[in-house]
Amino acid sequence: MAKKAIVMGATSGIGMEVAKLLAAKGWQVGIAGRRIERLQALITEGKTTLQKGISPDSKETSLGGITCYQQIDVTSPDAPTQLLELIDKLGGIDLYFHSSGIGWQNNTLEIEKELKTLETNGLGFTRMVDTAFNWFATHHHCNPKARIACITSIAGTKGLGAAPAYSATKRFQNHYLECLSQQTRMRHLPITITDIRPGFVKTDLIAGSSYPLQLKPEDVAKHIVNAIENGKEVKVIDWRYDILVFLWRLIPRWLWTRLRITT
Repeated sequence: MAKKAIVMGATSGIGMEVAKLLAAKGWQVGIAGRRIERLQALITEGKTTLQKGISPDSKETSLGGITCYQQIDVTSPDAPTQLLELIDKLGGIDLYFHSSGIGWQNNTLEIEKELKTLETNGLGFTRMVDTAFNWFATHHHCNPKARIACITSIAGTKGLGAAPAYSATKRFQNHYLECLSQQTRMRHLPITITDIRPGFVKTDLIAGSSYPLQLKPEDVAKHIVNAIENGKEVKVIDWRYDILVFLWRLIPRWLWTRLRITT
């Protein structure tokens, strides 16, 4: 029987690429996001791919696919109910993958940008991850290998003055996932947590920017699926950012706060 996954934030970037890759590897995938036309396009694309006979003899392709969708805005109070509806459409889940987030470079502290970031990356993140966690907790008798995997960021490993709310909410997500991982052990729940921390990825989030070492979403998706399949708890993507994070963690706070990192 094919494994089942829900990808939250599948309308673009990393989420879209992970949804496609999971489907190609034999997963049954339910997708969610705000932009319904993109969700529908992904469903159509998946059906067209099968009809054209791409890898028709592939066992993985015959078992999997992007099979259903739900329009969900993680900042809406109705989002948990909508996620549960999507789980029912899919017939249960083995993986909840969260790739919904926003952020801005905000050196002038425009308050609306900061608050919108908090709403999505803080409240929305907690709302959706807790809904998935609680669903797994009440269905663990029939799902002994449940996993929650979330896109956070290397920005959560150090305070970045150029993007205060983004950096702070990513730190919150890092810690929240660590807390949930500890809670699964305290409650003896068969739920595993994966914290995915990419560097700069060429997505809508940083479109038009000049950030260095930008990664391709499709390459990041391969790292993510590999980390999920190998049961990683924390994964920095890629090796260059792994080194960068190691080095900047060595910088003491008094020195870090005096560095002029404006982008």
